[in-house]
Amino acid sequence: MKRLLPFSLAGRLLATALLFGGCQAEAPRFDASGNFETTEYVVAAQAQGQLLRLAVTEGDELPAGRVVGLIDTVQLYLRKRQLQASQQAVRQQTPNVSSQLGALAQQVANLQRERKRVVSLVRADAVPAKQLDDLDYQLATARQQVAAQRSALGTQARGTSAQAEPLRVQVQQVNDQLRQARVVNPVAGTVLTVYVQPSEVVSYGQPLYKIGDTKMLVLRAYVAGDQLTRVKLGQAVKVLVDAPGGQRRAAPGRVQWISSKSEFTPKVIQTKEDRVNLVYAMKIAVPNDGSLKIGMPADVLF
Repeated sequence: MKRLLPFSLAGRLLATALLFGGCQAEAPRFDASGNFETTEYVVAAQAQGQLLRLAVTEGDELPAGRVVGLIDTVQLYLRKRQLQASQQAVRQQTPNVSSQLGALAQQVANLQRERKRVVSLVRADAVPAKQLDDLDYQLATARQQVAAQRSALGTQARGTSAQAEPLRVQVQQVNDQLRQARVVNPVAGTVLTVYVQPSEVVSYGQPLYKIGDTKMLVLRAYVAGDQLTRVKLGQAVKVLVDAPGGQRRAAPGRVQWISSKSEFTPKVIQTKEDRVNLVYAMKIAVPNDGSLKIGMPADVLF
């Protein structure tokens, strides 16, 4: 004979089973999991000297192109002044071709006018033809002197110009070094780490601070081989993050990279069974409204 449980006990067991089944049915489902990361940029010094100013602190939101620091430029400024003085000295050595040829040009003009007068006199038999021949000889000689002087002055001008060109290039180099002495933030983002403080002496290439693009985070997730047919580049996916009260908040994402090689499951997964499975890494771009943080875990629905 079958024993019948009391109604109250049977009812409680049935209610517990239904509640357990309902919880299982409402358990969150996801296809992959991972953590948020971002593209990080290390801003380094492009000059050497004392860091006079660095207006960045960890957590600052900086736009691209903002000047946030300055390295001492006194020596560069003095070097530029010296080069500019040398340029001025070279310019003063450049001959004034027009003024120096003015006297010879005037002499040629005078001889030309005299020749016209003599030609008229020769035609009137007032003067001998030899006087015209002598005047032509003087005119030809004067023109040769003008040509020789113009050639000499041109050579001198080209020489001074050749001396001035290296100085001009050196001034451009100093201007570029002065420009590099300014610390310009390269990308819009959030300052993650500051490595130096103002008044420290920095060298070329020394890291000053690290900045990351927090407007668009990247979720690095891992999928098994049998899931690759369900995901492709550019695919829109749903990213789930934990919210207060045990809720789940969804955010849009887009697959931007899928690894072509498999790898062992990362060590952050501690179970022995998972560590021996081969998975494929993928990156999902997720717009950040300010609530997502670097390192935060998230799940993905394809």
